[in-house]
Amino acid sequence: MGLTFEVRATDGAARLGRLTLPHGTVDTPAFMPVGTYGTVKAMAPREIVEIGAQIVLSNTFHLWLRPGLDVIGDHGGLHGFMQWSGPILTDSGGFQVFSLGEMRKITEEGVKFRSPVNGDPCFLTPEVSMQIQKVLNSDIVMCFDDCTAFPATEAQAALSMEMSLRWAERCRREHREVLGNTNALFGIVQGGMHEHLRDRSLDTLARLDFDGYAIGGLAVGEERDDMFRVTRSTADLLPTDRPRYFMGIGDPEGILRVIAAGVDMFDCVLPTRLGRTGAAMTSVGRLNMRNATFARDDRPLDPSCHCSTCTRFSRAYIRHLVAQKEMFGMRLLSVHNMAFLLALTTSAREAIVEQRFDVFLADALERLKTGSD
Repeated sequence: MGLTFEVRATDGAARLGRLTLPHGTVDTPAFMPVGTYGTVKAMAPREIVEIGAQIVLSNTFHLWLRPGLDVIGDHGGLHGFMQWSGPILTDSGGFQVFSLGEMRKITEEGVKFRSPVNGDPCFLTPEVSMQIQKVLNSDIVMCFDDCTAFPATEAQAALSMEMSLRWAERCRREHREVLGNTNALFGIVQGGMHEHLRDRSLDTLARLDFDGYAIGGLAVGEERDDMFRVTRSTADLLPTDRPRYFMGIGDPEGILRVIAAGVDMFDCVLPTRLGRTGAAMTSVGRLNMRNATFARDDRPLDPSCHCSTCTRFSRAYIRHLVAQKEMFGMRLLSVHNMAFLLALTTSAREAIVEQRFDVFLADALERLKTGSD
């Protein structure tokens, strides 16, 4: 198969692991930069490698619509198209369909909608999602699921979860038996805020023997405490010999708390999105670089960061660029934010190895809370 996974150390529920995939290895816990359209916004592939990324995520839905499978297929897949030699995970399109709201119609067969690009009618099914991801040649393929809306009643969450399970069976059959794709396939646990529904979802997915398991349907509007509660209860029951993936979290506190719950992988657009809006992630919280207090501040964004932004440029300069809406300012912030999160996960791995993760977690959360160095 296209994936092997080894848990190399544990400290409480936190795990240190190594994923081996067709295009390389990934040390976990791992943050995955998001390259929705085949690029991590404002960053070159070389830069992503230099700051420590080992795997990136791209978007099945958007790449299917633009530029289309013919173009990507001409390059031998997504790796050749975007000139990224490391592993790639592609999401299934389920969340993007969810985001269409009333513009989509969900049936047992799949989802009908009109393309947000040109209005053409589209029909995305579990089988089509697997076919798209086969052309993309992603190292990790995600099952097509129905992302449960929030808020949802127990009955609504149950219906959504059960459809996702039926779709998961179809994904598995198409991926392995019809397409003969040996790359990894991950199942996605759904069930809303109802832990017993998530237990049922996981039980069925585990019997289907996926290569890894994702915790889906969170970070969609629920209270943070509820998100962490569901994450802990779900992660506790996930197979210990398979990688665990939280879909869509990228703030420092959130990353640290899902690592503490035993999650191995996570992704989010947040670091580059904040960069484009003039915000910097730091070990003492978020900085709004539009703030006039930085106009004469000659310090780096984060004195403990060793990225190319922090080793070369001052807060005053970056504040100037942001105030003038210069693209270079957005780029410097995006590079820093990404480097900061990747360094945070590296520090978490080191703390797990040294059996001091609880102390590391408490110290990091306290600094983020108090905003003091």
